[in-house]
Amino acid sequence: MILDRKAPPVIVDAVNLHLKLKPYQKFILKNGVEVYTIDAGAEAVMAIEWIFFAGNSQEDQNLVAATANFLLRNGTQSKTAFEINEHFEYYGSYLNRSCFNETASISLYCLTKHIGELLPVVRELITDSVMPQEELTIYQQNMKQKLKVSLKKSDFVAGRLIDVSLYGEKHPYGKFSSAEDFDALNREMLLDFYKKYYQQGKWIMFVAGKLPADLEPLLNQHFGDLPNHPVAVKETAIQLATEKKTRITNDPDGVQGSIRIARPFPNRHHPDFLKVQVLNVLFGGFFGSRLMSNIREDKGYTYGIHSFLHNHIQRSAWMISTEAGKDVCEATIAEVYKEMKDLREELVEEDELSLVRNYMMGGILGELDGPFQIIARWKNIILNGLDENYFYNSINTIRTISAKELQELAQKYLQPEEFYELVVV
Repeated sequence: MILDRKAPPVIVDAVNLHLKLKPYQKFILKNGVEVYTIDAGAEAVMAIEWIFFAGNSQEDQNLVAATANFLLRNGTQSKTAFEINEHFEYYGSYLNRSCFNETASISLYCLTKHIGELLPVVRELITDSVMPQEELTIYQQNMKQKLKVSLKKSDFVAGRLIDVSLYGEKHPYGKFSSAEDFDALNREMLLDFYKKYYQQGKWIMFVAGKLPADLEPLLNQHFGDLPNHPVAVKETAIQLATEKKTRITNDPDGVQGSIRIARPFPNRHHPDFLKVQVLNVLFGGFFGSRLMSNIREDKGYTYGIHSFLHNHIQRSAWMISTEAGKDVCEATIAEVYKEMKDLREELVEEDELSLVRNYMMGGILGELDGPFQIIARWKNIILNGLDENYFYNSINTIRTISAKELQELAQKYLQPEEFYELVVV
């Protein structure tokens, strides 16, 4: 067949693409640990993530969960922090750890052929970390210095305070760090937390990439005999702030203000969540959104303004975030509310809605490009107690939601009196 090079290729809207989420394979280790895998990719690389139910919602004292997670790789009975880092670097791998609200993780990226040399050391971190006092002291000094610098930045302060308004200072989603919190840490409390939630806690695994044929026996060999006990999830009541509008001067000489406008919102299990994601993109979720077109392009008040839904498991929040010159902060807020009003009162045009549909579908397509991205989506679904129907319902919502439904959602949720308003200059 000879190509007709005078005829342009057929352009297909992203909204018409048939997207399919590659299913995971699952097996269970001898100790009951669930392992979710995606075997795909052209290169012989892989990623493994160990997810422990050891987030800051489980701690009795602030910063214990994050500090214990950070110090996991800073020394064991037989290896120093330097030796641990050197081992992973020698094999060209990358080991990281992260702490979130409900969970904490260890993640490993490596060449598939080296997995056998790396897993024993990961096991050592899970079973035999000692969290040396000298490493804790260095961590405390570094984090206090970092906090001191960050507290001079209006965006950092605004991010902390708006979460307090939405959830309360004692809630895992709202609490924040202080120098006194770092000083109050001690090695004994860290080791107690580590023993309860890493050595003897509940955990699951996610694996993706070009996987070895003997993956299951390999993981059973190194991790199948470790404890895997249920963890009682601690629940903290949300305490919404009574004051809806707050203005704070953090730097009298500053020329820029950080604006946060946010309201509480249900989690992913709510029937409106997927529909509101479409409304959010239209409102402020991409470069062509209403907020960007008005406040950046037309008014020139800011370099960028965005709205998004918090990625929390228990409850979410709808947030508008931007930085603007402090002389135009109030005008910026007024324009945000004007865009809310327009969405409540006027139906969105089909051309604009089509643009949003294609943007969102294109974004999903990009997020399915490769095994690491696919397993990340599955991880989000599984940890939120959802199933694959959530993925396909999301696509169906993007394709079928009407302008009338979006207007009704705006009338329900985009009411200025429901939003907390914070400006830090």
